[in-house]
Amino acid sequence: MPKPSKREDLLASALETFHTRGFHGTGIKEIADAAGAPKGSFYNHFSSKEECAIEALRLYGAERRMDMLADTTSPPLERVRRHFEFLRDEVVDRDFTRGCMFGNFATDVIDHSEEIRTAVADSLRTWNSAIAAALEEARRDGAVRADLDPDVTARFLVNAWEGTLIEARATKSAAAFDTFFLMAFEAALR
Repeated sequence: MPKPSKREDLLASALETFHTRGFHGTGIKEIADAAGAPKGSFYNHFSSKEECAIEALRLYGAERRMDMLADTTSPPLERVRRHFEFLRDEVVDRDFTRGCMFGNFATDVIDHSEEIRTAVADSLRTWNSAIAAALEEARRDGAVRADLDPDVTARFLVNAWEGTLIEARATKSAAAFDTFFLMAFEAALR
């Protein structure tokens, strides 16, 4: 297997460091040190910390398993539920120490960087669209009410999820997830 490029190493360490420490808590030196690279090599691959953060957001989005939302080998509501279960399990496995990087950046950075605000908004749009497509399929199949608006419902689910993460991290408890799954799948998507 070919060795990853130093850019890939820097990007992987940036994702990990930004997700762990946040944008403002992360320095270029920390990213470079975690990648085993000299600080100066960072600028061979990224023009700024902001550019690196946007690339890290894209990588983070690619790891959110949105592909499972489009996997037509299982019913659409089951896919949506499994997607959120995957995200929940990731948070629990990390002992509630990280939230969603989209949400973290949205509350930490977007008022100070138009480029990061745009990247976060694009990421959320992509996520909403993937959920909405599964909900549209569920509506066509009769698995949800015929008057359910897939786009509005997808945005509601993502927004509810982000709030759920805040409570789960604050309480270091999975109880917030229980409430999310109950309200999302037994009430909103019934």
